[in-house]
Amino acid sequence: MEPTPEQSPHHAYPDHWEADVVLRDGGTARIRPITTDDAERLVSFYEQVSDESKYYRFFAPYPRLSDRDVHRFTHHDYVDRVGLAVTIGGEFIGTVRYDRIDDRGRPASAPADEAEVAFLVQDAHQGRGVASALLEHIAAVARERGIRRFAAEVLPANNKMIKVFRDGGYTQRRSFEDGSVHLTLDLEPTEKSLAVQRGREQRAEARSVQRLLAPGSVAVIGTGRTPGGVGRTVLRNLLAAGYTGRAYAVNRAFDEGLATLDGVPAHRSLGEIDEQVDLAVIAVPAHRVPEAVADCGEHGVQGLVVLSAGYAERGAEGRELQRELVRQARSYGMRIIGPNAFGIINTAETVRLNASLAPESPARGRIGLFTQSGAIGIALLSGLHRRGAGLSSFISAGNRADVSGNDFLQYSFEDPDTDVALLYLESLGNPRKFTRLARRTAAVKPVVVVKGARHSGTNPPGHAVPVSRIPDTTVSALMRQAGVIRVDTVTEMVDAGLLLAGQPLPAGPRVAILGNSESLGLLTYDACLAEGLRPRPPIDLTTAASPQDFRDALAEALADGTCDAVIVTAIPWVGENGEAETGDGQVLAEALTKAVAGGSAKPVAVVHVEIGGLAEALAAASSTASPRPRTAAPRTVSPEAGADRAAATAPEATKDRAGTTAPATPAARTGPTAPGTATATAALGTPASGTPADATADPETPPRPGRIPAYPAAERAVRALAEAVKYAQWRRQAAVPGKIPEFLDDTIDEAGAAALIEAQLATAPDPRGRPLTHDEARELLGRYGIDVRPTLPAPDPEAAVAAAARLGYPVALKTTAPHLRHRADLGGVRLDVADEEALRRAYGELTDLLGKPAELLPVVQAMAPRGVDTVVRASIDAAAGAILSFGLAGAPSELLGDTAHRLVPATDRDAAELIRSIRAAPVLFGWRGSAPVDTAALEELLLRLSRLVDDHPEVVSVALEPVVVAPQGLTVLGASVRLAPPPARSDVGPRRLPNY
Repeated sequence: MEPTPEQSPHHAYPDHWEADVVLRDGGTARIRPITTDDAERLVSFYEQVSDESKYYRFFAPYPRLSDRDVHRFTHHDYVDRVGLAVTIGGEFIGTVRYDRIDDRGRPASAPADEAEVAFLVQDAHQGRGVASALLEHIAAVARERGIRRFAAEVLPANNKMIKVFRDGGYTQRRSFEDGSVHLTLDLEPTEKSLAVQRGREQRAEARSVQRLLAPGSVAVIGTGRTPGGVGRTVLRNLLAAGYTGRAYAVNRAFDEGLATLDGVPAHRSLGEIDEQVDLAVIAVPAHRVPEAVADCGEHGVQGLVVLSAGYAERGAEGRELQRELVRQARSYGMRIIGPNAFGIINTAETVRLNASLAPESPARGRIGLFTQSGAIGIALLSGLHRRGAGLSSFISAGNRADVSGNDFLQYSFEDPDTDVALLYLESLGNPRKFTRLARRTAAVKPVVVVKGARHSGTNPPGHAVPVSRIPDTTVSALMRQAGVIRVDTVTEMVDAGLLLAGQPLPAGPRVAILGNSESLGLLTYDACLAEGLRPRPPIDLTTAASPQDFRDALAEALADGTCDAVIVTAIPWVGENGEAETGDGQVLAEALTKAVAGGSAKPVAVVHVEIGGLAEALAAASSTASPRPRTAAPRTVSPEAGADRAAATAPEATKDRAGTTAPATPAARTGPTAPGTATATAALGTPASGTPADATADPETPPRPGRIPAYPAAERAVRALAEAVKYAQWRRQAAVPGKIPEFLDDTIDEAGAAALIEAQLATAPDPRGRPLTHDEARELLGRYGIDVRPTLPAPDPEAAVAAAARLGYPVALKTTAPHLRHRADLGGVRLDVADEEALRRAYGELTDLLGKPAELLPVVQAMAPRGVDTVVRASIDAAAGAILSFGLAGAPSELLGDTAHRLVPATDRDAAELIRSIRAAPVLFGWRGSAPVDTAALEELLLRLSRLVDDHPEVVSVALEPVVVAPQGLTVLGASVRLAPPPARSDVGPRRLPNY
């Protein structure tokens, strides 16, 4: 809303203060500055406030606002006097204002940094979190205008307002003066205030999704009069699923005499329905959607599922229609799934909602599914149904104009019916928030993600969000850091989801393999090695094995303390006539289910080849058939040479996918030595969600076994198990968070670095910032204890000799021209130059080979102790935030892409994992008999650089290359730093929904 000319001409209307927020009950509202056009809205709002609330606001009976009051409360300069309003449907439901004051409480201007603040919320909307949201936003506005403290006078009986201030998390002081409570709030954000803000955000956004998935009544707008069509199909599916609420068919074209359709009440508009409708499914042409949304908003509908197409997927005109759709819905306090959505499903027995185009509602299960693609959603529903798996909830977001994967994570975190969250995403609109939410959710239940559009960097149609420029491998690494199970295909996502939803997490990577096919067992063994697991030699039960043999062998493996998981391999039995018997899947499923009926703490997966009905029978686990008698004894298969040694790999090493040994990551660094073994901090013999499946069951009753997943190929089962192993390890480590060592504080000059940065940026008129010179970079890094070995320019041989004399022999002579920098392979570096004669000769060779000194920009540097050349970088991505990277210098990182990444700020554990997660990590730990290097010093360097870019977001890029890590200590030979005004962060400040 733009101001009128009566507004102060010195301070333009701050449209960046406008925000859509989710309130405590899941509804949305608009927060915006109050303008002179709001006089009538303010008066109307005040008339709907109770006398008691007016008394609490003005400390006296105050039945109406005078003209002077209205003028005062609607005229602001947006600096010393600011008013914000919360609106729904264009009308005020709450207001807040501040007035800057001096130390005597009188009106003032800057540099006074205190303001008096006051709130007023309509009684009908109290308890929805309106005042809490207003406090967050007015505090952010005040900080922007140089105000550091709020003062408030509150009557002692106004407990609700006192609670708003008390629960905000800000540092506050309280006193009782002249019959009122005097509160002073320091507005600098604290860890507590941030935690409070994010807790409110989580509860509100989870509630907003819960309102969509568990409505008490549903209206399908656009239900066809004849069978067929989108609307009629959704109504049919809704009824077929046994929806427990009230359903209505709505179409303005219905005949006046039509009372019911498919057995539900039929109406021409929502206004004809006698009760409030919670959810509306809109299936009308795009040009009629605004009319339907207005009808919904005016009659109190809480949420919308918009199936209609014709929006951002159609181009610029459609994008504007989509943005207007979101603005219109939010103005009424409604959230949207869609447009161009496939629908939503909730299988809870108390809801049984299938408001989608899926013809068959999935069975109840423990998997929650979110997808941005309708086509992918159809495929996933079909695949899960075919394998006998059930869902707890399903959301197909279509163009994802409003409700997103982040909202689904908020909901999944709280949903007791969801043990595993599966997400198909084509973009991360707010990657920082996604990783934060994913880390919190993954700490209690698995999050499995497939990301489409990995290389195109596209956003959902109609979205205006920062496009991340980081490569997909970096995105994957950051997801892993947050505990997300990142897989490449939807098939792998289903495979992992089935295992995680039905089986406990493995305590380690040791795998027992048993079955009736030697060849299938060996294939499984090889797949385990390739995925970094530690398989035991397969146990061959022979082709004559009966289901009872399988049961006995599985029970024995589950009781064996030397394995952490079991993979059962099975092929059809061969009958007496030599023909394969494929109909015994039911019998085998019963035998396997009985073997795990004791509540095993180990996961079990089945690999089968053409055993009819086995997967379905394992899902049902209801057979009563008798097993065959045991006829054969098992025998152990001896894999090819070397396999047994691999199975007995020392515990301090694990296998990566390439089969090379890489050091294990410690739970936390305990010293400067090579890494040790991660220590388990909690037993993982529980369902993957961390919550017992039958928490209220009789403790004397054995827990009901989970669903045993079946796979048609060994590689698929092993890959799913490997993901579970890695996730379980992450859970163990996440139980004891990493720390930022305190010793860093004693050697870091944060204030000095800030002064240097401010001075350097003051000399850079370019808003894109500027790179620092070598000496400037050395000085800045030195403030954080990062010592860069000095280099001296050598524009001619005499200068080179003088530089060497100053630094001391032996020295290195190298070029710094951009096209030759860090390219020793091109001959631009001469090492171990021992004396003046050798230096002059090297200088001549360099210029003869590569060009004139003015082109080469040669420098002289003292030699560093020999070691492993590495590269350490930090950079700011507009979408993902600050990222710390590490790799070996040269071909490993540049040619092979062997680089690891972590989000900043990094902890001691992050730093330890970072250097151990590259494929070439063994080079640092004594590969082929070489001396291990000082990884403790390397970890400290990573922590110092992380702290620098976290403390000073103006440092947008740092590259330390090469960093030579020796057996004792390290040397930073080169450094480049770029400063720029920091990019805006989307994960700080008051909570808000994305703007369109």
